[in-house]
Amino acid sequence: MKFSPRALAAWLLPVLSMVVLAMSAGGSPSVAQDSQTLGLDAETTDKAPERQLVLRFVTEGDFPPFNFYDEDGQLTGFNVDLARSICLEAAVACDIQVKPWDELMLTLRRGESDAVIAGHRITAKSVQEADFSTPYLYTPGRFAVRHNAEKLDISPEGLQGQRIGVIRGSAHEAFLKTFFRDSRIEVHPSSESAREAMVNGKLDYLFDDGISLSFWLNGTLSQQCCEFRGGPFLESKFFGDGIAIAVKKGDRQTRELINRSIASLRESGRFEEIIGRYFPYRIY
Repeated sequence: MKFSPRALAAWLLPVLSMVVLAMSAGGSPSVAQDSQTLGLDAETTDKAPERQLVLRFVTEGDFPPFNFYDEDGQLTGFNVDLARSICLEAAVACDIQVKPWDELMLTLRRGESDAVIAGHRITAKSVQEADFSTPYLYTPGRFAVRHNAEKLDISPEGLQGQRIGVIRGSAHEAFLKTFFRDSRIEVHPSSESAREAMVNGKLDYLFDDGISLSFWLNGTLSQQCCEFRGGPFLESKFFGDGIAIAVKKGDRQTRELINRSIASLRESGRFEEIIGRYFPYRIY
């Protein structure tokens, strides 16, 4: 049977349309059908095609300043803003769901999410259950010292004989005992105990996690006594390989999309803007 060109085109068009739709349905990020998106602004919406790719993030809701609910009940935080910015940079819709901490990684294995952004550290254990983006944040060790303290060189030689407070059993204690063995290392049972000793002048220096210290320095409990000096100290053996976004094992497409977006955010300066919004002191 012969077909005219017009009849042949009429027969082929629906078939080709079905093939194109079938090809576009696979892969990750997911294709939104009737998806409700969270955190899109006008700029994102203007870019959105009718059938838009959606990047499904999960986080947890009680870890300020990274992810938490504000006084109006809105999900916010450093991780939340970073996720939204990644979506905007990649020109995809952003779906952010909240799950309990112990369920976050399970959502990847079940196919319920594309990425977990909740402050997970890259460790020998964590890389066995997920792949990770390039680190977007590190947790350095930092020294705090009183504002009026003598300006000594923050080095093993410079701090010989100085009283340095640190938390018992922490990576920071191990670091000091490895590199600052000639200092007077004073071990405390908790960060509260060490910080109180610092405020009361019983220590010359305090060595702890830089992120946690930044909030203490800017808060009322420090009585505005102190400031950062030296560092940051980022030795991965003690302080890890950084905080990153987890994706399902083998999901190279999502991992590379996230990595490209993070690189673009750093290059544009947008990443530093987000950090400045949530961290009162420079961490590094």
